[in-house]
Amino acid sequence: QVQLVESGGGLVQAGGSLRLSCAFSGRTFSNYAMGWFRQAPGKEREFVACISWTTRTAYADSVKGRFTISRDSAANTAYLQMTSLKPEDAAVYYCAAKWTPFAVLYSRTDDYDTWGQGTQVTVSL
Repeated sequence: QVQLVESGGGLVQAGGSLRLSCAFSGRTFSNYAMGWFRQAPGKEREFVACISWTTRTAYADSVKGRFTISRDSAANTAYLQMTSLKPEDAAVYYCAAKWTPFAVLYSRTDDYDTWGQGTQVTVSL
């Protein structure tokens, strides 16, 4: 059974940076596509970024050019590097995993099998 544990959230000033980590365990990491999503209070969970097992990537328009998703197979970890943070980036960030034999990018919440518990990101003015 896959388990995901996010870390790296916190409080940062607008314009600052954070790196989120998602530790993967329980199965073979390279067989899984990974995604990052976020949910602000009163809003639906939304797509942020995703990465295939071949390291193809995709981003939401709102974060393109500011956020970078990556994965490290040796560490069984996915990352989300966030720069130039804005107050509207504040949310609980979740990582998600989907088993797939295909090098496909998945951007819908319904695509994913397993979710982490989330990590809070707060951006102050």
